[in-house]
Amino acid sequence: MNITEKILSAKAGHEVTPGEIIEIPVDLAMSHDGTSPPAIKTFERIADKVWDPERIAIIFDHNVPANTIGSAEFQKVCRDFIKKQNITKNYIHGEGICHQVVPEMGLAEPGMVIVGADSHTCTYGAFGAFSTGMGATDLAMVWATGKTWFMVPEAIKMNVTGDLNEYIAPKDIILNIIGTIGIAGATYKTAEFAGDTIEKMGVEGRATMCNMAIEMGAKNGIMQPNKEVIDYICQRTGKRESELNIIKSDEDAEYENELDFDITDLEPQIACPNDVDNVKNISQIEGTSIDQCLIGSCTNGRLSDLKDAAEILKDNEIDDSIRLLILPASREIYRQAIELGYINTFIDAGAIICNPGCGPCLGGHMGVLSKGESCISTTNRNFKGRMGDPQSEVYLSNSKVVAASAITGVITNPKDL
Repeated sequence: MNITEKILSAKAGHEVTPGEIIEIPVDLAMSHDGTSPPAIKTFERIADKVWDPERIAIIFDHNVPANTIGSAEFQKVCRDFIKKQNITKNYIHGEGICHQVVPEMGLAEPGMVIVGADSHTCTYGAFGAFSTGMGATDLAMVWATGKTWFMVPEAIKMNVTGDLNEYIAPKDIILNIIGTIGIAGATYKTAEFAGDTIEKMGVEGRATMCNMAIEMGAKNGIMQPNKEVIDYICQRTGKRESELNIIKSDEDAEYENELDFDITDLEPQIACPNDVDNVKNISQIEGTSIDQCLIGSCTNGRLSDLKDAAEILKDNEIDDSIRLLILPASREIYRQAIELGYINTFIDAGAIICNPGCGPCLGGHMGVLSKGESCISTTNRNFKGRMGDPQSEVYLSNSKVVAASAITGVITNPKDL
Protein backbone atom coordinates (compact mmCIF):
# COMPACT_ATOMS: atom_id res chain seq x y z
CA MET A 1 0.00 0.00 0.00
CA ASN A 2 1.07 3.59 -0.49
CA ILE A 3 1.42 6.09 2.35
CA THR A 4 -2.01 7.68 1.85
CA GLU A 5 -3.80 4.32 1.76
CA LYS A 6 -2.00 3.27 4.94
CA ILE A 7 -3.01 6.43 6.82
CA LEU A 8 -6.65 6.12 5.73
CA SER A 9 -6.70 2.39 6.49
CA ALA A 10 -5.47 3.01 10.03
CA LYS A 11 -8.21 5.57 10.59
CA ALA A 12 -10.94 3.45 8.96
CA GLY A 13 -9.96 0.34 10.91
CA HIS A 14 -9.67 -1.80 7.80
CA GLU A 15 -7.63 -1.99 4.60
CA VAL A 16 -9.09 0.56 2.20
CA THR A 17 -9.06 0.53 -1.59
CA PRO A 18 -9.15 3.41 -4.10
CA GLY A 19 -12.69 4.52 -4.88
CA GLU A 20 -14.05 3.29 -1.53
CA ILE A 21 -16.14 5.76 0.52
CA ILE A 22 -15.01 5.89 4.15
CA GLU A 23 -15.93 7.86 7.25
CA ILE A 24 -12.96 8.47 9.54
CA PRO A 25 -11.96 10.52 12.60
CA VAL A 26 -10.03 13.75 12.14
CA ASP A 27 -6.95 14.72 14.15
CA LEU A 28 -7.02 18.47 13.45
CA ALA A 29 -9.53 20.85 11.88
CA MET A 30 -8.20 24.24 10.79
CA SER A 31 -9.86 27.42 9.54
CA HIS A 32 -8.95 31.07 9.16
CA ASP A 33 -10.61 34.47 9.40
CA GLY A 34 -12.07 34.13 5.91
CA THR A 35 -13.59 30.67 6.24
CA SER A 36 -14.42 30.38 9.95
CA PRO A 37 -17.53 32.64 9.97
CA PRO A 38 -19.52 30.65 7.36
CA ALA A 39 -18.50 27.44 9.14
CA ILE A 40 -19.63 28.92 12.45
CA LYS A 41 -22.98 29.91 10.94
CA THR A 42 -23.59 26.35 9.76
CA PHE A 43 -22.26 24.77 12.96
CA GLU A 44 -24.62 26.77 15.17
CA ARG A 45 -27.58 25.32 13.26
CA ILE A 46 -26.59 21.74 14.06
CA ALA A 47 -24.71 21.70 17.38
CA ASP A 48 -24.01 23.60 20.58
CA LYS A 49 -20.56 22.28 21.47
CA VAL A 50 -17.61 21.30 19.28
CA TRP A 51 -16.47 17.70 19.50
CA ASP A 52 -13.03 18.59 20.87
CA PRO A 53 -11.81 22.18 21.35
CA GLU A 54 -8.21 20.92 21.55
CA ARG A 55 -8.33 19.61 17.98
CA ILE A 56 -9.49 22.83 16.35
CA ALA A 57 -7.18 25.62 15.20
CA ILE A 58 -8.37 29.07 14.13
CA ILE A 59 -5.88 31.48 12.60
CA PHE A 60 -6.24 35.06 11.38
CA ASP A 61 -4.18 35.60 8.23
CA HIS A 62 -6.25 36.64 5.22
CA ASN A 63 -7.11 40.19 6.27
CA VAL A 64 -5.03 40.92 9.33
CA PRO A 65 -5.18 43.47 10.78
CA ALA A 66 -8.75 43.99 9.57
CA ASN A 67 -8.81 46.33 6.57
CA THR A 68 -12.57 46.72 6.06
CA ILE A 69 -15.66 46.78 8.25
CA GLY A 70 -16.60 43.41 6.77
CA SER A 71 -13.34 41.75 7.71
CA ALA A 72 -13.52 43.29 11.18
CA GLU A 73 -17.00 41.82 11.62
CA PHE A 74 -15.80 38.42 10.42
CA GLN A 75 -12.99 38.47 12.96
CA LYS A 76 -15.37 39.45 15.76
CA VAL A 77 -17.55 36.45 14.93
CA CYS A 78 -14.44 34.27 15.21
CA ARG A 79 -13.34 35.76 18.53
CA ASP A 80 -16.79 35.22 20.03
CA PHE A 81 -16.80 31.59 18.83
CA ILE A 82 -13.29 30.96 20.16
CA LYS A 83 -14.30 32.26 23.58
CA LYS A 84 -17.62 30.42 23.67
CA GLN A 85 -16.11 27.08 22.57
CA ASN A 86 -12.84 27.48 24.51
CA ILE A 87 -10.70 26.98 21.40
CA THR A 88 -7.18 27.04 22.82
CA LYS A 89 -5.30 26.72 19.52
CA ASN A 90 -6.15 30.20 18.30
CA TYR A 91 -3.55 32.35 16.58
CA ILE A 92 -5.32 35.62 15.94
CA HIS A 93 -2.73 38.29 16.74
CA GLY A 94 -0.49 38.28 13.70
CA GLU A 95 1.31 34.98 14.29
CA GLY A 96 1.29 34.38 10.55
CA ILE A 97 -0.23 32.41 7.70
CA CYS A 98 -2.14 29.30 8.74
CA HIS A 99 -0.08 26.87 6.65
CA GLN A 100 3.13 28.11 8.26
CA VAL A 101 1.76 28.51 11.78
CA VAL A 102 0.29 24.99 12.00
CA PRO A 103 3.65 23.20 11.61
CA GLU A 104 5.51 25.86 13.59
CA MET A 105 3.20 25.24 16.54
CA GLY A 106 3.76 21.50 16.32
CA LEU A 107 0.23 20.71 15.16
CA ALA A 108 1.17 18.66 12.07
CA GLU A 109 2.58 15.16 12.54
CA PRO A 110 3.08 12.06 10.38
CA GLY A 111 0.09 9.76 10.11
CA MET A 112 -2.43 12.45 11.01
CA VAL A 113 -5.61 13.28 9.13
CA ILE A 114 -5.84 17.07 8.92
CA VAL A 115 -8.63 19.02 7.26
CA GLY A 116 -8.87 22.74 6.74
CA ALA A 117 -11.26 25.25 5.25
CA ASP A 118 -8.61 26.39 2.81
CA SER A 119 -7.54 24.65 -0.37
CA HIS A 120 -3.82 24.81 0.44
CA THR A 121 -4.28 22.66 3.53
CA CYS A 122 -2.51 20.00 1.46
CA THR A 123 0.72 21.70 2.65
CA TYR A 124 0.92 19.41 5.70
CA GLY A 125 1.58 16.42 3.48
CA ALA A 126 5.17 17.64 3.71
CA PHE A 127 5.12 16.28 7.26
CA GLY A 128 3.75 12.87 6.32
CA ALA A 129 0.10 13.68 7.09
CA PHE A 130 -2.99 13.10 4.96
CA SER A 131 -4.10 16.69 4.68
CA THR A 132 -6.72 18.28 2.47
CA GLY A 133 -9.01 21.26 2.13
CA MET A 134 -12.78 21.32 2.42
CA GLY A 135 -15.70 23.73 2.37
CA ALA A 136 -17.24 25.51 5.33
CA THR A 137 -20.27 23.20 5.56
CA ASP A 138 -18.08 20.09 5.71
CA LEU A 139 -15.87 21.74 8.31
CA ALA A 140 -18.91 22.54 10.45
CA MET A 141 -19.78 18.83 10.47
CA VAL A 142 -16.22 18.00 11.53
CA TRP A 143 -16.49 20.51 14.38
CA ALA A 144 -19.74 18.84 15.46
CA THR A 145 -18.76 15.17 15.09
CA GLY A 146 -14.99 14.89 14.81
CA LYS A 147 -15.42 12.85 11.63
CA THR A 148 -15.69 13.32 7.90
CA TRP A 149 -15.99 11.19 4.78
CA PHE A 150 -13.61 10.67 1.90
CA MET A 151 -13.44 8.68 -1.26
CA VAL A 152 -10.07 6.94 -1.10
CA PRO A 153 -8.01 8.55 -3.89
CA GLU A 154 -5.97 6.84 -6.55
CA ALA A 155 -2.31 7.83 -6.32
CA ILE A 156 0.18 9.23 -8.80
CA LYS A 157 3.82 8.78 -7.84
CA MET A 158 6.08 11.57 -9.05
CA ASN A 159 9.76 10.66 -8.97
CA VAL A 160 12.08 13.67 -9.04
CA THR A 161 15.80 13.29 -9.70
CA GLY A 162 18.69 15.68 -10.24
CA ASP A 163 20.23 18.51 -8.23
CA LEU A 164 18.92 22.04 -7.82
CA ASN A 165 21.24 24.61 -9.38
CA GLU A 166 21.81 27.98 -7.72
CA TYR A 167 19.07 29.72 -9.70
CA ILE A 168 16.19 27.30 -9.23
CA ALA A 169 14.24 26.20 -6.15
CA PRO A 170 11.58 23.64 -5.20
CA LYS A 171 9.03 26.15 -6.56
CA ASP A 172 10.44 25.53 -10.04
CA ILE A 173 10.06 21.78 -9.63
CA ILE A 174 6.39 21.97 -8.70
CA LEU A 175 5.66 24.52 -11.44
CA ASN A 176 7.35 22.22 -13.94
CA ILE A 177 5.24 19.28 -12.74
CA ILE A 178 2.01 21.29 -12.92
CA GLY A 179 2.93 22.59 -16.35
CA THR A 180 3.54 19.04 -17.51
CA ILE A 181 0.38 17.33 -16.26
CA GLY A 182 -2.00 20.33 -16.26
CA ILE A 183 -4.30 21.95 -13.72
CA ALA A 184 -6.66 18.96 -13.83
CA GLY A 185 -4.01 16.28 -14.32
CA ALA A 186 -4.26 14.94 -10.78
CA THR A 187 -7.89 15.68 -9.99
CA TYR A 188 -8.92 13.89 -6.75
CA LYS A 189 -5.66 11.95 -6.79
CA THR A 190 -2.90 11.64 -4.26
CA ALA A 191 0.24 13.35 -5.53
CA GLU A 192 3.04 11.40 -3.84
CA PHE A 193 6.43 13.00 -4.36
CA ALA A 194 9.49 10.74 -4.22
CA GLY A 195 12.97 10.31 -5.65
CA ASP A 196 16.51 11.39 -4.74
CA THR A 197 15.73 15.10 -5.07
CA ILE A 198 12.81 14.87 -2.64
CA GLU A 199 14.76 12.75 -0.19
CA LYS A 200 17.46 15.44 0.02
CA MET A 201 15.00 18.34 0.14
CA GLY A 202 14.56 20.39 3.31
CA VAL A 203 11.36 21.12 5.23
CA GLU A 204 10.61 24.43 3.52
CA GLY A 205 10.99 23.15 -0.02
CA ARG A 206 8.84 20.14 0.75
CA ALA A 207 6.12 22.42 2.13
CA THR A 208 6.25 24.51 -1.06
CA MET A 209 5.72 21.48 -3.27
CA CYS A 210 2.90 19.91 -1.24
CA ASN A 211 1.27 23.34 -0.93
CA MET A 212 0.80 23.52 -4.69
CA ALA A 213 -0.50 19.97 -5.17
CA ILE A 214 -4.00 21.44 -5.30
CA GLU A 215 -2.98 23.47 -8.36
CA MET A 216 -3.04 20.26 -10.42
CA GLY A 217 -6.31 19.18 -8.83
CA ALA A 218 -4.83 16.74 -6.31
CA LYS A 219 -6.81 15.70 -3.26
CA ASN A 220 -3.58 15.69 -1.27
CA GLY A 221 0.13 16.02 -1.75
CA ILE A 222 2.37 13.88 0.43
CA MET A 223 5.98 12.88 1.04
CA GLN A 224 7.60 10.31 3.27
CA PRO A 225 9.32 12.24 6.08
CA ASN A 226 13.10 12.41 5.83
CA LYS A 227 15.50 13.06 8.72
CA GLU A 228 15.23 16.84 8.49
CA VAL A 229 11.43 16.67 8.65
CA ILE A 230 11.53 14.24 11.59
CA ASP A 231 13.98 16.47 13.47
CA TYR A 232 11.75 19.50 12.79
CA ILE A 233 8.65 17.73 14.08
CA CYS A 234 10.43 16.49 17.20
CA GLN A 235 11.67 20.00 17.91
CA ARG A 236 8.21 21.53 17.47
CA THR A 237 6.24 18.87 19.34
CA GLY A 238 8.72 17.92 22.05
CA LYS A 239 8.32 14.26 21.05
CA ARG A 240 10.97 11.67 20.32
CA GLU A 241 11.13 10.03 16.90
CA SER A 242 9.91 6.77 18.44
CA GLU A 243 6.71 8.54 19.49
CA LEU A 244 5.84 9.63 15.95
CA ASN A 245 3.58 7.62 13.67
CA ILE A 246 5.91 7.63 10.67
CA ILE A 247 4.29 5.83 7.74
CA LYS A 248 6.02 4.91 4.48
CA SER A 249 4.81 3.41 1.23
CA ASP A 250 5.56 -0.24 0.60
CA GLU A 251 8.18 -0.92 -2.05
CA ASP A 252 5.56 -2.78 -4.09
CA ALA A 253 2.83 -0.19 -3.55
CA GLU A 254 0.48 0.25 -6.51
CA TYR A 255 -0.10 3.59 -8.22
CA GLU A 256 -2.45 4.67 -10.95
CA ASN A 257 0.55 6.19 -12.69
CA GLU A 258 4.23 6.93 -12.13
CA LEU A 259 5.91 9.97 -13.66
CA ASP A 260 9.61 10.83 -13.77
CA PHE A 261 11.03 14.35 -13.66
CA ASP A 262 14.74 15.07 -14.14
CA ILE A 263 15.58 18.62 -13.04
CA THR A 264 19.27 18.51 -14.01
CA ASP A 265 19.00 21.18 -16.72
CA LEU A 266 15.87 22.92 -15.46
CA GLU A 267 15.62 26.68 -15.99
CA PRO A 268 13.66 28.91 -13.62
CA GLN A 269 9.98 28.25 -14.36
CA ILE A 270 7.37 30.97 -14.78
CA ALA A 271 3.61 30.38 -14.61
CA CYS A 272 2.19 32.96 -16.99
CA PRO A 273 -1.30 34.53 -16.92
CA ASN A 274 -3.93 33.29 -16.31
CA ASP A 275 -3.41 29.63 -15.36
CA VAL A 276 -0.92 27.91 -13.08
CA ASP A 277 -0.19 25.31 -15.77
CA ASN A 278 0.72 27.97 -18.35
CA VAL A 279 4.36 27.36 -17.44
CA LYS A 280 7.28 28.54 -19.55
CA ASN A 281 11.05 28.53 -19.19
CA ILE A 282 12.24 31.96 -18.14
CA SER A 283 14.23 32.25 -21.37
CA GLN A 284 10.92 32.37 -23.25
CA ILE A 285 9.57 35.43 -21.45
CA GLU A 286 12.49 37.31 -19.90
CA GLY A 287 12.25 41.04 -20.54
CA THR A 288 8.49 41.14 -19.91
CA SER A 289 7.59 44.41 -18.19
CA ILE A 290 6.12 44.30 -14.67
CA ASP A 291 4.82 46.82 -12.13
CA GLN A 292 4.96 44.93 -8.85
CA CYS A 293 7.07 42.21 -7.27
CA LEU A 294 5.85 40.15 -4.32
CA ILE A 295 7.76 37.77 -2.06
CA GLY A 296 5.59 35.98 0.49
CA SER A 297 2.57 33.70 0.95
CA CYS A 298 2.04 30.20 2.33
CA THR A 299 4.00 28.93 -0.66
CA ASN A 300 7.19 30.98 -0.55
CA GLY A 301 7.28 33.36 2.41
CA ARG A 302 9.65 31.20 4.42
CA LEU A 303 13.13 32.01 5.68
CA SER A 304 14.92 30.31 2.78
CA ASP A 305 12.88 32.39 0.32
CA LEU A 306 13.79 35.60 2.12
CA LYS A 307 17.43 34.53 2.25
CA ASP A 308 17.52 33.87 -1.50
CA ALA A 309 15.96 37.27 -2.21
CA ALA A 310 18.23 39.12 0.24
CA GLU A 311 21.37 37.67 -1.36
CA ILE A 312 20.30 39.07 -4.73
CA LEU A 313 19.08 42.43 -3.41
CA LYS A 314 22.09 43.13 -1.18
CA ASP A 315 23.85 46.33 -2.32
CA ASN A 316 21.23 46.78 -5.05
CA GLU A 317 18.20 49.04 -5.41
CA ILE A 318 14.88 48.21 -6.98
CA ASP A 319 13.93 49.93 -10.21
CA ASP A 320 12.03 53.20 -9.78
CA SER A 321 9.07 51.78 -11.68
CA ILE A 322 8.68 48.79 -9.34
CA ARG A 323 6.90 48.18 -6.05
CA LEU A 324 8.54 45.33 -4.12
CA LEU A 325 6.48 43.85 -1.28
CA ILE A 326 7.92 41.47 1.30
CA LEU A 327 5.56 39.46 3.53
CA PRO A 328 7.22 36.93 5.88
CA ALA A 329 4.98 33.89 6.32
CA SER A 330 5.03 34.11 10.12
CA ARG A 331 6.10 36.24 13.05
CA GLU A 332 8.85 33.74 13.81
CA ILE A 333 10.24 34.05 10.28
CA TYR A 334 9.94 37.84 10.46
CA ARG A 335 11.99 37.88 13.66
CA GLN A 336 14.63 35.58 12.18
CA ALA A 337 14.84 37.74 9.06
CA ILE A 338 15.44 40.79 11.24
CA GLU A 339 18.16 39.03 13.24
CA LEU A 340 19.90 37.84 10.07
CA GLY A 341 19.81 41.29 8.49
CA TYR A 342 17.48 40.38 5.62
CA ILE A 343 14.90 43.01 6.53
CA ASN A 344 17.51 45.77 6.53
CA THR A 345 18.66 44.57 3.11
CA PHE A 346 15.10 44.77 1.80
CA ILE A 347 14.57 48.25 3.26
CA ASP A 348 17.87 49.49 1.85
CA ALA A 349 16.84 48.18 -1.56
CA GLY A 350 13.58 50.14 -1.40
CA ALA A 351 11.12 47.36 -0.56
CA ILE A 352 7.91 47.70 1.42
CA ILE A 353 7.87 45.33 4.39
CA CYS A 354 4.39 44.10 5.33
CA ASN A 355 3.24 42.15 8.36
CA PRO A 356 2.90 38.36 8.10
CA GLY A 357 -0.29 37.36 6.33
CA CYS A 358 -1.87 36.36 3.05
CA GLY A 359 -2.50 39.96 1.99
CA PRO A 360 -2.15 40.50 -1.75
CA CYS A 361 -2.05 36.81 -2.73
CA LEU A 362 -5.84 36.76 -2.89
CA GLY A 363 -6.27 40.43 -3.72
CA GLY A 364 -7.61 41.02 -0.24
CA HIS A 365 -5.20 43.21 1.67
CA MET A 366 -2.20 45.29 0.57
CA GLY A 367 -0.64 45.21 -2.88
CA VAL A 368 -3.86 44.92 -4.89
CA LEU A 369 -3.31 45.48 -8.62
CA SER A 370 -5.14 48.01 -10.78
CA LYS A 371 -6.27 47.67 -14.38
CA GLY A 372 -3.44 46.87 -16.76
CA GLU A 373 -0.82 46.24 -14.06
CA SER A 374 1.26 43.09 -13.76
CA CYS A 375 3.02 41.39 -10.86
CA ILE A 376 5.64 38.68 -10.58
CA SER A 377 5.01 36.83 -7.36
CA THR A 378 6.07 33.84 -5.25
CA THR A 379 2.41 33.03 -4.54
CA ASN A 380 0.48 30.00 -5.76
CA ARG A 381 -2.25 31.25 -8.11
CA ASN A 382 -2.40 33.59 -11.06
CA PHE A 383 -6.07 33.31 -12.06
CA LYS A 384 -7.73 36.25 -13.76
CA GLY A 385 -8.51 38.87 -11.11
CA ARG A 386 -6.73 36.87 -8.39
CA MET A 387 -4.66 39.80 -7.17
CA GLY A 388 -6.97 42.67 -8.08
CA ASP A 389 -8.51 44.05 -11.25
CA PRO A 390 -9.61 41.39 -13.77
CA GLN A 391 -7.46 43.15 -16.35
CA SER A 392 -4.29 42.81 -14.27
CA GLU A 393 -1.85 39.93 -14.71
CA VAL A 394 0.16 37.71 -12.34
CA TYR A 395 3.29 35.69 -13.08
CA LEU A 396 4.48 33.05 -10.59
CA SER A 397 8.13 32.25 -9.89
CA ASN A 398 10.70 31.57 -7.20
CA SER A 399 11.96 34.36 -4.93
CA LYS A 400 15.32 34.64 -6.71
CA VAL A 401 13.58 35.56 -9.97
CA VAL A 402 11.27 38.03 -8.20
CA ALA A 403 14.22 39.78 -6.53
CA ALA A 404 16.18 39.98 -9.78
CA SER A 405 13.13 41.33 -11.61
CA ALA A 406 12.64 44.01 -8.97
CA ILE A 407 16.13 45.33 -9.71
CA THR A 408 15.67 45.49 -13.48
CA GLY A 409 11.96 46.28 -13.82
CA VAL A 410 11.40 43.34 -16.18
CA ILE A 411 11.24 39.55 -15.69
CA THR A 412 14.88 38.62 -15.25
CA ASN A 413 16.88 35.46 -14.84
CA PRO A 414 19.03 35.96 -11.73
CA LYS A 415 22.01 34.41 -13.50
CA ASP A 416 22.07 37.42 -15.83
CA LEU A 417 22.57 40.02 -13.09
